[in-house]
This record gives sequence, C-alpha cells and structure tokens, in this order.
Amino acid sequence: MPPAESFIRSGKVRDLYQLPERRLALVASDRISAFDVVLPTAIPDKGRVLTGLSRFWFRETAGIVGNHLVGWDPQAAAASSGTNVRELRGRTMICRQTEVIPIEAVVRGHLAGSGWNEYREHGTLGGIVLPEWLREADPLPAPVFTPATKAPPGEHDENIGLDAMVERIARLPGVPVGSAGAVAEVVRDASLRLYRYGAAIVGRAGLLLADTKFEFGLLADDGADDLPGALEARVILIDEALTPDSSRFWDAATFEPGRAQTSFDKQFVRDWLETRAWDKTDPGPDLPPKIVDGTRARYVEAFERITGASFARYLEEDAIAP
Repeated sequence: MPPAESFIRSGKVRDLYQLPERRLALVASDRISAFDVVLPTAIPDKGRVLTGLSRFWFRETAGIVGNHLVGWDPQAAAASSGTNVRELRGRTMICRQTEVIPIEAVVRGHLAGSGWNEYREHGTLGGIVLPEWLREADPLPAPVFTPATKAPPGEHDENIGLDAMVERIARLPGVPVGSAGAVAEVVRDASLRLYRYGAAIVGRAGLLLADTKFEFGLLADDGADDLPGALEARVILIDEALTPDSSRFWDAATFEPGRAQTSFDKQFVRDWLETRAWDKTDPGPDLPPKIVDGTRARYVEAFERITGASFARYLEEDAIAP
C-alpha cells in the first residue's frame, strides 16, 4: 500500500502522488474509460503508450506553451506509491504542481463525436453556425475551440461556452481578480496553436487529427506583477497531450467523409460498446480479448507512427530516442 500522506487521488487513468518541492508523480495505469465510465478490463501497456506519447509531445511543444514535465525517474514514484520500480517504468512522469484549471480544452478540426451530434441537431458546433452541407467527418473550415467541463469519474463532461469557462476560472483562488478572461484567452489560443502543430506532425505520419483535448494548470504566483505576460507564463499544459485517449487519430489513407473512420484511438472500444445492451453507467461491461488486443494494437501503432520510435524499444529503455 502507498504511504497515506503521499497518495493524492486516482483519476480515470492516472494515479497521483505528492513528492517534495511541489512536485507530483503521475502514474498512468492500463485502465480505460469510455462514456466517462472506467471499464473493468485493462488494456496491457496502455499507460506506457500514453506516457511515452505525452513525453514526446511535451518536448515537441515546449516552444508553444510551457508544460509540467520535469522528469520521469520512477524511483521517486516507487517510494511514494509503494509500487515496484519495474512496474512504474515507462508509465511515470515527474511534474510541477499546479492549480488545475477545471476545463477540458477541446479543439475540433473535423465533425465527429458530440460535435457531429450537435451539428446534426442544430447546425452548429460550440454554438458557431456552420455551413449546411457538411457530412460526418468532414474537415471544418477552421479548427474550433469548444471547451467542456471537467467531470469526475462516473459523470459526463458538458460542453460550455467561453463565458461559462471564464466564470469557472474566476472561482480559482490563484487567478487574480479580473484576470479570468485573460486566462481563458491564453488557454484557448494555446489550444488552437497546439492543435495546428499536432495536426501537422501527425499528418507526416499519415494520420489526421480529428479532434483533441488538452488540460492546463496555473503555476503558483512567484511574486511577479499581474501583467499579461507574467500571467501567460503561469498557464502551462498538464496531464497528457495528443494521445489516443485524448484525441481522435484517423488513417489519412482510408479517410472518406460521410462515414465512420479507421481510427487509432479508443473509438474502437466505443464502437463495440454501442453494440451492447448497456446504459453507459457504472459498471461497464467486460471487454472480450479481441477488443483488448485490437485496442492495444491501435495504441501501439499510433505511438510508433507519431514518434517514429519502436514501442518495444521504449519498453526496454524507458525513453524515446531523439
């Protein structure tokens, strides 16, 4: 059992531990969630795929926005979690501690998922009126930022507007009075820049980035004046980035609007679940071996195509070759 004073909480996928000097250990498990429910069946090595890809993207995007990653030595996490170091290899990130901004920063480049549902019902996406002729999976005229609430496990995220996003940010104790709008703009603008950059990178790997979601945190005020530049520097990317759990990756070679796409993410699991007599509440159904194996294969292929590195080598070395 982990020391009680070090364990903070378990999310849908990650377990969080407190380290000295305002550092956190994020350990990605092999749990998988769908429709905001953690399923009873794990996907082998899934946590390592998410961690390896997140490390890759944090390094790649550091010039766009700062992030929380400071290292990945599993020794500190092992001491805090009471877990064997071997089990933590490849799935651990040591991170700066932030005040989490309670928003899912979603960017959509194609009509899919809840965005497609909204468009079919109202002709809009995030409240923005779109052309009438768009089909499922069609690329949007420009990427659209559609924030959502960050719901706890078992509850569903809710799409919200920018005004509601500002209201939630204003409640954070670390946000200077009157600065919530500026923080929201930093989150929106950084999300759009990250999406465009990520779409270009995965495009070279023959993938389309249909949509993705980011999370941001606010660093503690170090005494700097509350100027826009200082505030912008305090908003950093956290959790994970551009992984099969947080994104829809489609195969560009088989892409065809008007239908479901060949994907390298957990849509494979969602599609199977839609065939079950399940009300999308906890507990979810057990996944059969063919769905487990198919999901792992898709995650590993996304890792290798995006990073250009061997996943087997990552497992051996706990590093992505530069």
